[in-house]
Amino acid sequence: MGEFELINSYFKRPTRHAVLGGGDDCALIAPGAGQHLAISTDMLVEGRHFLPTISPELLGHKALAVNLSDLAACGAKPVAFTLALALPRADKHWVERFSRGLYDLAERHACELIGGDTTQGPLNICITVFGEVPSGQALLRHAAEAGDDIYISGQVGDARMALEVFRGKLSLPAEAFERCRARMEQPTPRIDLGLALRDIAHAAIDVSDGLLGDLGHILQRSGVGATVQTTWTEGSPAISPDLLTLPEARRLDMALAGGDDYELLFTAPKAMRERVHAAGHDCGVPITCIGEITEQPGLRLLDLHSQPLLRRFASFDHFA
Repeated sequence: MGEFELINSYFKRPTRHAVLGGGDDCALIAPGAGQHLAISTDMLVEGRHFLPTISPELLGHKALAVNLSDLAACGAKPVAFTLALALPRADKHWVERFSRGLYDLAERHACELIGGDTTQGPLNICITVFGEVPSGQALLRHAAEAGDDIYISGQVGDARMALEVFRGKLSLPAEAFERCRARMEQPTPRIDLGLALRDIAHAAIDVSDGLLGDLGHILQRSGVGATVQTTWTEGSPAISPDLLTLPEARRLDMALAGGDDYELLFTAPKAMRERVHAAGHDCGVPITCIGEITEQPGLRLLDLHSQPLLRRFASFDHFA
């Protein structure tokens, strides 16, 4: 199968939002009046971001999901994406399954493929997503304010548990492992929640490298600090029953620095508490308050007895 036959067979569908889709030198998108175009790119490399054991369908899903998660963190509505795909060989069966998982998620969010590139090489997937958000309504990392509550959506830590099982550093019952593996290989981008938080939250980021590390990006960009409790790791909607089975120290590692969660970490004024939880309820996503933004810079982490927790939690770093 040749390059263009592969593209035309598996990555060619009519576009609705794009002025000009794939097949030309550039795709053309015209954002609506009063809209900003939100753009983000993520690359997934075999052995670094995903294991060879992942099914092609789930890999197609995850490749797009991690990019849509960035749009969610910005409060942007997905519009389109491009795909750059390096393949060791043109395996028709593999590509058909990969494209199926990719398009299943894309169609769920009305996000269309408008172009890209294919080449031969080690398996590598690079997606660029385009979304739109009304002018002045984007959720940004630099907008946190002292006194804001800090929230996390969904659950954190399960994806890291699955990775530790794959690494041979953790043992889980078969059913628990499959649940955690699903969180690792098939994350859910919180698009609806991101849209609902536009006029509620101040700052937001998606949790990809680890909760505390990603919170640090908000603190640094906003010039503020934070006090984060850990009592919620003892039992809250943010912690799964599977994670609760681990000893405290290990549970903290998974929840606070695990990464690959793709949940939304955001700040909002205390006056917005009811609206925050209403937004979560309407979107079917549990929301957990984990701390507060402070005027004094720095991160203060408190243990189960509200005493300073002096342990260091290292989030993921590609070059560490």
